[in-house]
Amino acid sequence: MSTRAAISRPCAALLQRAGAVVCDDSGATAVEFGLIAPALFGFLVGALGLGFVLWLQNALDYSVTAAARCAADSPSTCGTSAQITQFAAKASGFGFNSSVFTYTAPAPAPASGTCYKVTASYSINLNIPLLDINNPTLTSSACYPN
Repeated sequence: MSTRAAISRPCAALLQRAGAVVCDDSGATAVEFGLIAPALFGFLVGALGLGFVLWLQNALDYSVTAAARCAADSPSTCGTSAQITQFAAKASGFGFNSSVFTYTAPAPAPASGTCYKVTASYSINLNIPLLDINNPTLTSSACYPN
């Protein structure tokens, strides 16, 4: 047996084993999931956060609309500014503080364009690690009957 044949036989066996390891894909799915999982979970959490913000905006819109309507149509329930802002705070079911809402009474003399106006401004505290995002403020306004 020549020296060359003696060297090539262990090398061939080593290359054959290395090829088997390189071609083995039994753990590929776990590695691929490990690479994709952070982006997938980040997207899911972001979608949930966006949905929550949109729900809050809808709650504000509903609250100011209901409070403006109450101010115009139901003076026994919503006769004062404090009653109107408290009604708005309870209207959506979220539990907004009444200080979020502001009521503007119409002019004493009935004129065209008279409206009972309720506005809201709510600041959201976003705690997103590694991102420096200013906390957005949601606003809403309703004028009834216009």
